[in-house]
Amino acid sequence: MTGPPKTASAVIIGGGVMGASTAYHLASRGLKDVLLIEREPFFGTGATGRCAGGIRYQFNTGVNIRLSNASLPMIDAFEEETGQSALVHKCGYIFVLTCEKDVEVFQKSVELQHSLGVNTEWLDGDEIQRIADPCLFPDALAGTFNADEGLADPNSIVMGYINTAQKQGVTCITDCCATEIVLKSNKISKVKTSSGEIHTECVVNTCGPWSAALGKTIGLEIPVSPLRRQWFVTDSLPALPAEFPFVIDFSQSLYFHREGSGLLSGMSNPREIIGEDQSIDPEWELEHIEAAVKRMPMLENTGIRTRQAGLYEMTPDAHPIIGSTPVDGFYLLTGFSGHGFMQGPVCGKLMAEILIDGDASTVDISMLDYNRFSENRLITEYNVV
Repeated sequence: MTGPPKTASAVIIGGGVMGASTAYHLASRGLKDVLLIEREPFFGTGATGRCAGGIRYQFNTGVNIRLSNASLPMIDAFEEETGQSALVHKCGYIFVLTCEKDVEVFQKSVELQHSLGVNTEWLDGDEIQRIADPCLFPDALAGTFNADEGLADPNSIVMGYINTAQKQGVTCITDCCATEIVLKSNKISKVKTSSGEIHTECVVNTCGPWSAALGKTIGLEIPVSPLRRQWFVTDSLPALPAEFPFVIDFSQSLYFHREGSGLLSGMSNPREIIGEDQSIDPEWELEHIEAAVKRMPMLENTGIRTRQAGLYEMTPDAHPIIGSTPVDGFYLLTGFSGHGFMQGPVCGKLMAEILIDGDASTVDISMLDYNRFSENRLITEYNVV
């Protein structure tokens, strides 16, 4: 493989959904001399490739709902735009609420979603049991359901953007690690990589859980922390309904959705510590299995086909950081706290708008700026699983 070009209008570091979407949307706007580098042998094998693939509108802040309102239709139209199917399956999302404090928050969230055109339904306990069957929720107080939500394939979306961007002239390289970012008078000057140097005045950090490490190389503190999440997929479950929804036991951060002929289940460990460990924690898996079997007894008679661990890129308010930084020419598109995959399409478009037009216009993301942390303007998202 040939090395990177000697110069580029923009260098995007990180080849997951954010980097791929940014490269594609810059090319679509006419900026062709863009370089995307990914340190792994394949694109989309970091945080994007280890996510559960969920796509939803159900959030409790206006900006997250608006991002989904813009991004999910782009996933629906993905094949028409890129020629690559996103393998969308709208099985619906159901959030099951078993704590009174969650009921109050979700009631307000549904009102906000309705005001922004999201058709989320409010459910009572009997309706939950009917829709979530064969899960058992005798303790359900209430819940929410949206039939327009579901699943899409992360690899298909990443490669759809990569392949189309390359056809439009973007250079996309794997096995290429950024080793140093060189500044001149607090301005981006060039990027040194394991494959050569690139002179550029623009770097976009789409490194996900590893974003803070890249920032430290230029003395910039980025409040993004990697946090392990793990899941497993069962052997075939013939009794599982074909249209089984994406079920979330909210108070336990336990979720289920169909994966092929089996079931994928994940559960957040409240004792997990910040770090880059992506190995399976066997002790936590046992706790997870116990909770999962209690909710879905049929799991007791099946085995685990595959298991996976990946990293959430957490910010202090569970919202992303999008835009410029105190370092001239260094931009951030990171910190999505577990829901970046579904927002990747529109966020790459927003970054292209920032770089080409000077500001994002498709969605108002002014509140997602870097300075909000130092200025105490945090906007906490409650609906993180």
